[in-house]
Order: sequence, then structure tokens, then C-alpha cells
Amino acid sequence: MKVAIIGLGLMGGSLGLCLKENKLISTVYGYDKSKENEKQALELQLVHELITLDKLEECDIVFLAVPVDAILELLQALKDISFKTTIIELGSTKRKIIESLPQSLKKNFISAHPMAGTENSGPKAAFKELYKDAVCVLCDSEVADDLHQKRAVEIFSHLGMRIVFMDSVAHDHHTAIISHLPHVISFSLANYVMKEEDKRNIAHLGGPSFKGMCRIAKSNPDMWGGIFEQNKENILSSIECFQKELDRCKKMLENADKDELYAWMKRANTLREIL
Repeated sequence: MKVAIIGLGLMGGSLGLCLKENKLISTVYGYDKSKENEKQALELQLVHELITLDKLEECDIVFLAVPVDAILELLQALKDISFKTTIIELGSTKRKIIESLPQSLKKNFISAHPMAGTENSGPKAAFKELYKDAVCVLCDSEVADDLHQKRAVEIFSHLGMRIVFMDSVAHDHHTAIISHLPHVISFSLANYVMKEEDKRNIAHLGGPSFKGMCRIAKSNPDMWGGIFEQNKENILSSIECFQKELDRCKKMLENADKDELYAWMKRANTLREIL
């Protein structure tokens, strides 16, 4: 098979490194709107060759590893592609992407969310182990023809991923709480600390806990801005619920209720058993 990856940053570049080792794939092509990214992808050998958008018809599978706003644009650009070509998008939101899907792509389109990533971006951030042992959520995949479903499952299984099936509405609800809200909190904490403290205090007192909390605040705004906008309603709801939990902590501190505060923290400790 011939595969094309649109978007050669962390997700697309790491995917290219993995797929180059798949014996069923003869060529991994790459495309990025940034010519610098394309140049780096070739130098780092993330893909075999570059490709232009008008040549995607020649590929068996096309991966969309770009920000969610760009996925919406690309789907319109690809609406006339052959029904034999599997289109797999890797966005972190699903409902709006699936709602915007052209009718001509409904049978060869797979909406996937690999639950993998780092705070780094660009081709130089790519590494082969990114997807290994991570979960890949396939949303509304039953709409696609069997050929395209099987290709997606086979590819993600080869990457060493655990596959979970979910509808797009449930996906966006759950990821708002478990994935998107932590980014909101991290961005907020980083901005708050920079307003309240000078650089020297941050550098001297920013220990492992602070660095861990703020790590994902280094994430690419171009990517996360689109995610926040597309999943706005779910994220706003999760922020509101989280604020209630903060208010609960505040009241326990105000009331000096040591027993309740201790029990509250102990309940939080049980999360590590799930993870």
C-alpha cells in the first residue's frame, strides 16, 4: 500500500517513522503546508518522499495529522477523492468534524483519536515510540465500508495501540473532562503564576510538582485553540464542574475542617489505582 501523511509535526512525523517499518506499506509520502517542516521531515527520514495534494488519489490511505480547523478545510478539498482511498483523521475533537463530512466521503472516512502526544511540536519532536501501548479511539467507524474499517484497525494495531470504539458525542464529552480540561488548567496556572511572580522566584521555587502541572502549557496554541473552539460547550461545562470542586476545597480550608480535607485528598489518591 501507498500511504500519505498530511501534517508532518509530532503526530504525523511519528506516524511516518512507524509506518515505514510496516511490510505491507511500500511508500510513505508526506505533505505539510510549511516547506520548512517538509524539509526537516525528509532530513529526519520521517517519510520516504514528499507529495502534493493533487497526487493523493494515488494513495491507498491518507492520514490527516493537522489541527482540527485544518481538518475541516481538508475534508472539503478531498471530497472528490476515490472511494477506494481510506481517509483517516487524527483530531482531538470529533462531533464537528463528522458533522462537516462531505457526503461523498462517508463510506471511506475513519475518525480516529490516538490518545498520545507530548507538549512538543514540529518534525523534530517526532519519535517512533509515541503510539506504542496508547489507546486509539475510533468514532462512528461503523458508518464506513468494511475495507476502510479493517485498514484502520490493522494500521493502529501495527502501531501497538489498544483500540476503543465510541460515538462522537460521547467522545467529545469525555475528552473535555479527561484531556481538554487539564490543558485549560495548565494554561491558566502558567498565566496566573507569571502574573503573580517574577522570573527569579519561578526559576528558584518551581519544583517538580509545578513543572509537572505546567508542562502541557507549552502545547501549541495553533492546535489547542481549534480544539477549545470546536469542543467549547463540553469544555465550558467541565470548567464549571471543576470550579465547584475548587470551591469545595476552599470551603474546607476556610472552615479548618481537617478531617474532611484529609478524606477529600485520600479519595483523590485512588485515581492512581485506575491509572
